[in-house]
Formats: sequence, C-alpha cells, structure tokens
Amino acid sequence: MNKIAQRHNWSDLSAQQRKNALLRPAVAAGPQTIAGVRDILTAVRRDGDQALRELTARLDKADITDLRVSDTEFAAARTALTDAQVTAIRTAIANVTCYHEAQQPQAKKVQTAAGVVCERIFRPVPAVGLYVPAGTAPLPSTAIMLAVPAGLAGCPVRVLCTPPRPDGTADPAVLVAAAECGITEVYKIGGAQAVAAMAYGTESVPKVDKIFGPGNAWVTAAKTEVAADPAGAALDMPAGPSEVLVVADAKADPRAVALDLLSQAEHGVDSQVILVTDSIALADAADAEIAAALPALPRRDIMEQSLAHSRCMLVKDTAEAIEVSNAYAPEHLIMQVANARDWLDSISNAGSVFLGPFTPEAVGDYCSGTNHVLPTYGYARAYSGLSLADFQKSMSVQELTAEGVRGLQPTVSTLARLEGLDAHARAVEVRVERLDAATDKAG
Repeated sequence: MNKIAQRHNWSDLSAQQRKNALLRPAVAAGPQTIAGVRDILTAVRRDGDQALRELTARLDKADITDLRVSDTEFAAARTALTDAQVTAIRTAIANVTCYHEAQQPQAKKVQTAAGVVCERIFRPVPAVGLYVPAGTAPLPSTAIMLAVPAGLAGCPVRVLCTPPRPDGTADPAVLVAAAECGITEVYKIGGAQAVAAMAYGTESVPKVDKIFGPGNAWVTAAKTEVAADPAGAALDMPAGPSEVLVVADAKADPRAVALDLLSQAEHGVDSQVILVTDSIALADAADAEIAAALPALPRRDIMEQSLAHSRCMLVKDTAEAIEVSNAYAPEHLIMQVANARDWLDSISNAGSVFLGPFTPEAVGDYCSGTNHVLPTYGYARAYSGLSLADFQKSMSVQELTAEGVRGLQPTVSTLARLEGLDAHARAVEVRVERLDAATDKAG
C-alpha cells in the first residue's frame, strides 16, 4: 500500500454511503481481551506486587525486583541522553507549561438574591496516575503532556507507570521527561496491570483517584473496567487509535500533505488518515509523494498497514470539506487552505486544529504547547482534549443570611411539596419559624 486506499466523490455518495466512507477501523475490545483484562485486575487486587512481577515477566519479558525507579536509574537515564535531547525535552516542557498555566481557573462568587451568595471554588484531584506507553515506540512527549498539567493543578500524589524494557529498565527519555516535570514516583509497570496497580493500589504503588494517558486495547479496556468500579479510579476520556484529517486546496504543498498523513499513519496499524480536497491534481500529487516518501521511512510496514484504512474525499469546495470534517470529528484537523483562520468559526468537531501551511500536526504532538492527549474515534463531538481542568474539580458553595433563607422559603416549600418531598420544605420552614419566634420575643 503506497497511496491513499480509497477515493470518493463526496457529492456522488448517498447519506449511508457517506457514513460508510467515514467509518473507522473496528477497535472494540473483544470478549477474549475483556476476559483477560478482568483476570489481570483480579490478580493484582488479590496478590499486589507479586502479581505485578509475575505479569511483567510473562507479558513484558522483564524480571523486575524493585518496581519503583530508583534515584540511580534516574541518574543513569540522564547520562543516556545527549544535551540536545535534554534541551528539546526542556523546550517542550516550557511551551506546554506556558499554555496550561493560562488555563488556571478563577473562583467565582455571585449574589443570586438578597442574602444569598453562591460560589464556585476549585481543588486538585488528590491522587492521579499517569500512564506512558512504550510499545512500538517510547513516548516521552506523553509524559510531558500528562505531568505538566498534573503539577500545575497541584495534585498532591502524582504516580507515573511505564512498561519496562527487556533489561528491566524504563526508557531513559521517559524518565528524564518525568524528572524534569517534577515526577519522582515512577514505576516500571505496563499494560492492564499498571492500570490495576494505580486503580486499586499495591504494597508499592499508591492508589489513585483518576488515571490518565493513552494505551493499547488492553490498557483502554482496563481503564474502562476500573472506571465503572466504585472502588477503582476515574478515567480521563474515551480513546481509540490515532487519526488525522487534512483539508487541502489546490495550492497546498503535496509533499507537506503526504508527510502529515504519514506522520499519523506511523503511530500504529489501526491509525486512520483522511485527505479532503477540492483538487484531483492535489490528491494525485499527494499519492505520488506518499509513494516517494515511504521507502526511506523506518516504520514503513506500520504505515502501509495503516494506509489500508485511509480515505480521500473529493469535494466541491472548502465549505463542503469542513462539513465532511465535522461529520468525522477528527482527533487532529489540519487546514492547508488559503486563509485558513477564516474557516475556524465553521469548525465544530475536532480535538485539535492546525491552521495554515506552516503548522504540521507534529508540533502539537511535541512542543507547540497544546496537549496531545485528545479525543479520538469521533468522541471530539462531545469531549475536549486534555487540559488543566481535567486534573481539578470544582465545588459549589452557598451561604444564606436570615434575610436570604426567609426570601427563598416560599419557593423551596412550593417546589419541595410539588415533588412530594416534605422534609425538604420543613428544613427551610423551621429556620424561618425560629426567626419569627425570635422576632416576636424581641418585640
């Protein structure tokens, strides 16, 4: 596969054919995966660290004595990276920090009626678990995207899990990124067993309240399972394979379009890339550039399998292209069209948007500052990308004076009895009766 697999003329498709053309690869965890995940969760809850070591030996082919990364391992990781690599990590952290610092919420206090004050205040999630994959490629960038907002939110407990390499060590770049973000509690645990350890706690791994980070079908299934368990931990968002939709007009650079598509295709064999264009010449040129670029790329085999899910939609103009994009709700949307910003108000469903010819999706993955943990598989219709708010929770506060409770009593009494909840009404009325009695006594 050395070009976009399927090409469709959007205007020629029926409503059902359009839906079919935008279908994603099936990724739902099958019964066997779910059963396997549940077995792992049960084993970790029952046997703790012993189960983690056994599962790590069996699944990751690594013998681990100490699950937690030691200070010595952190120091060794730093020496394994060049100064240029550390500088790149620090630059990414600085930009991600700058963007997320601007998201700090402000407490609000409103007087809704005389003597009635309502407030909204914020608190960090007390304990968070950060999962950083290291399957076909380690992801220090994900460590940054999770650890920076967790630190800015002030989460007191921040635990990071990442799979070990066969020699029993964690990826050095992931460790350096974690350390640079102030994460010192890192465990060499991967897969569903890492989710189980963070959700329920073991002798070594503390229990957390919420788990963040991408992963394979086993990790995703495990996060879903523990989120449905009151004794488990919440999850950040639904997730699926990575995806990109590129809207390009006739003047777009076909080489840039091709490499934007390939950069997403190289994430995994189930990733999906879609080109939407009003130019057949651009579509042909992008195919030619894909074929030219593939032979020199190390992850060619993965990209060729991913391209089997690829699509090219031919549309009449950019407005129709955005209709296609909104229907698909991509994780990443790249707008390689003239005056790209002018179309921003028309975009309603996308995890992250990249405007103009000089904004490749790769900058968002690493260091523009936005978060690369984004809703996939169409969840951008209802979910946002990861932000500082995901590591915080808000509480509402209300305080009434005597005047306030007296003023609201008739409304509460009427509505409470309308719902058949007399105790609600009486809880307010007894306070007003006490105020009336005190007034009568004073008089």
